[in-house]
Amino acid sequence: MNAGDIAFILICSGLVFLMTPALAFFYGGLERRKNILNTMMMVICTLGLASLLWIVVGYSLSFSGDHLLVGNFDKMFFSNVSMTKGDGIPEGLFAAFQMMFALIATAIITGSVVGRMRFSAIFLFIGAWIIFVYSPLAHMVWGKGLLDAIGSIDFAGGNVVHISSGISGLVLAMVLGKRREYAQIEYRPHNIPFVVLGAGLLWFGWFGFNAGSALAANGLAVHALLTTNTAAACAMLSWMLIEKITIGKPTVVGACTGAVVGLVAITPGAGFVSLWSSIIIGFLVSPFCYYFIAKVKQRLGLDDALDAFGCHGVGGIFGGIMTGIFADASVGGKAGLFYGNWHLFLAQIESILFTIVFAGVFSFVIIMVIKAIMPIRVSDHEEALGMDRIEHDETAYPTFMGLDS
Repeated sequence: MNAGDIAFILICSGLVFLMTPALAFFYGGLERRKNILNTMMMVICTLGLASLLWIVVGYSLSFSGDHLLVGNFDKMFFSNVSMTKGDGIPEGLFAAFQMMFALIATAIITGSVVGRMRFSAIFLFIGAWIIFVYSPLAHMVWGKGLLDAIGSIDFAGGNVVHISSGISGLVLAMVLGKRREYAQIEYRPHNIPFVVLGAGLLWFGWFGFNAGSALAANGLAVHALLTTNTAAACAMLSWMLIEKITIGKPTVVGACTGAVVGLVAITPGAGFVSLWSSIIIGFLVSPFCYYFIAKVKQRLGLDDALDAFGCHGVGGIFGGIMTGIFADASVGGKAGLFYGNWHLFLAQIESILFTIVFAGVFSFVIIMVIKAIMPIRVSDHEEALGMDRIEHDETAYPTFMGLDS
């Protein structure tokens, strides 16, 4: 047991927790006035639901047993989880730190379906998703399961958090269908200062997300912090440059989006890649995500409302591949394709494809079961009135009601 490590991970747990309300501001600012409260509610409800489910069964399914696909029930309700003993930090603290990842992962999904999905339906989906998608993936990657066995690596949640939530959000968006006025009007963010606030707090919290994944106050944590900040900075600059070239001027929303995709892309490799390669990862992820959001999404007719898949799914996939290329044995003990190791690169591809299929199939099954027992989408009339009034009987800006219907 190390007091410094314990203090460090306690702080990192708080930072990762902050990312969920930060995402509520980020998503809320991007959405229309009449839907902001519903958008934020879908995010912050995970603080309650995911926290409880993690204590009851999520942690046990993720980090117990030696099965390849999922854990067992030995640690339900944190049974046999010590609050005073562990390797460097007590297991109870490790479990609490991992709980924060479950919160933000489930919150990310909601960005794909804002403006049209019933709150009761997304609430049920989130609960089932934690048990049937997130926990098994966490076990397979970090609990010595299948994806760890094939040799893939994921430092802080490229597969477990970002690809899984992005793919699941995309599945939900496809099942729900497009918003009422999709492709007929331009959806514009209603509160860009909220977007800046959310992005800034996400960036701040991400230091706990990635540096804390070293699970100790050591040099690896310092390295992960630096690669995290560098990739985010480079991705922000890259997105601004793309907008300058394509539309003639950089935007605040674009700069914030670039920072977020940079943070997503570096997550799987923050403690495996060198600092110089984090610059490459940051600069290159923005063109990939920008092209998908600006071109591919429109061509395919995908109504991923706040680009949860475009940012987290595409960014996570890109980051996982880059980790397989640039992993440096002198940093995290694993060498990638750039250093002559084909095995790690192929393992990364296999793990990404598996995550896409696993999360996609189970998310589809879950939402179709929910759809069979209850309506999952509001009516066109209710959508026109706004989700805040229909789902929560509240309005964020009473003075402005009716101006963006």
